[in-house]
Amino acid sequence: MRRTCLTERANHAASAIQRIPVTRVEGRVSGLSGLSVEITGLSGQVSVGDRLDLATQAGCSVPAEIVGFNHGAARAMAFAPLDGLGPGSAARASVRLAGPALPGARNGAALAVADSWLGRVVDPLGRPLDGRGPLPAGVPRPVRAPAPPAATRARLGPRFDLGVRSLDCFTTCRQGQRLGLFAGSGIGKSTLLGMLARQSACDVAVLALVGERGREVREFMEDELKEGLARAVVVVATSDTPPLMRREAAYAAMAVAEHFRDQGASVLLLMDSVTRFCLALREIGLSAGEPPATRGFPPSVFAELPRLLERAGPGLDDAGKPAGAITGLFTVLVEGDDHNEPIADAVRGILDGHVVLDRRIAEAGHYPAVDVLRSLSRAAHGVLSADEAALVRRARAILALHADMADLIRLGAYRPGADAAVDEAVALAPRIEAVLRQDRVEASTTAGAFEQLAEAVNAHGS
Repeated sequence: MRRTCLTERANHAASAIQRIPVTRVEGRVSGLSGLSVEITGLSGQVSVGDRLDLATQAGCSVPAEIVGFNHGAARAMAFAPLDGLGPGSAARASVRLAGPALPGARNGAALAVADSWLGRVVDPLGRPLDGRGPLPAGVPRPVRAPAPPAATRARLGPRFDLGVRSLDCFTTCRQGQRLGLFAGSGIGKSTLLGMLARQSACDVAVLALVGERGREVREFMEDELKEGLARAVVVVATSDTPPLMRREAAYAAMAVAEHFRDQGASVLLLMDSVTRFCLALREIGLSAGEPPATRGFPPSVFAELPRLLERAGPGLDDAGKPAGAITGLFTVLVEGDDHNEPIADAVRGILDGHVVLDRRIAEAGHYPAVDVLRSLSRAAHGVLSADEAALVRRARAILALHADMADLIRLGAYRPGADAAVDEAVALAPRIEAVLRQDRVEASTTAGAFEQLAEAVNAHGS
């Protein structure tokens, strides 16, 4: 993987920032309310997003972050439980005296990503969770970097093989595209993510497990990701961690993906899930005093979503050199299978396509349970040939007609021979559905998927 001029300039700037003198400022905890900590004595010296350390009565240090201000007092939230904190506890922050700043790199909000992180499992602060010893540190990079400027960003790349037939045919993906995976609970979402991590045609896979049950993390690592871990970095914040850690897991995973993208790599970012990221933002916003709005989500949640999701995609178009790209798949948990709830609606409007997993399809034993009629890739037209596009349109029409007539067919109200198109749909829909079924360890390519789909669609009358 070739390091671009942009990466070299960023590394030089980051190194320069590390040499800027810092000073320690100290305040005192004046109150605790729910998840937030009020601190006096830091007004005018820290800003929203700055990191600090809270000293417990036992002499331990709890990392925290400034999330707001109220009547001259700073309001912070911690990355760990608040046990041992009380009024008068010290709050210390390191502040750089002068000099430039990397966008998104507040005091301490950086991650020292290195190529040697491949195959490792880390927490959102870059600490190892896999028991394999310390992580070698690379050059610090901002956790909340801005998205590449739209005018100088590279365009979407060529076709990106996801390794799943239903997705490669009906939601054909391009390098640098962002897709949403919309699903209720228990429909096979984690299994599908494991298939994507193992079988997709990427150089590096970055997985963000945000708010997952602790029991499921190891199961996912050993059952779904075992073969793909060597080329992956996994960032984990389980459901029992504070909301700041769950939020930071998404930012940290994006920073890791950007590290490899800036070296020219094709990166697959799998984030499970954006919904739990938004729930963490809601907890933080309400604790910081924001008013609740739609479904209890404060306005900052909907402002933060595009800031995170827009960072995925192609890198800068650097003097004709091949730009790296982050191809992102972001899962959205839909409450009660309501695909129009606020988070799902907002995410769908930001991303370049959506994949819908349907409970009825899963209950019928069809996996992956992708509802291809409700799934769409907005960028597929740029990489599909005329024959492939026509094939997909015909397959969709057959499946849609069969779905419309399914009740009449089951009740025996339709007589074969009454409509040639319906007869064709009855004959071909099961063949198409058989192509879309795929075992979790079965490898596939886009070319092979289209070949099988063509055989199924053209089988009638042969």
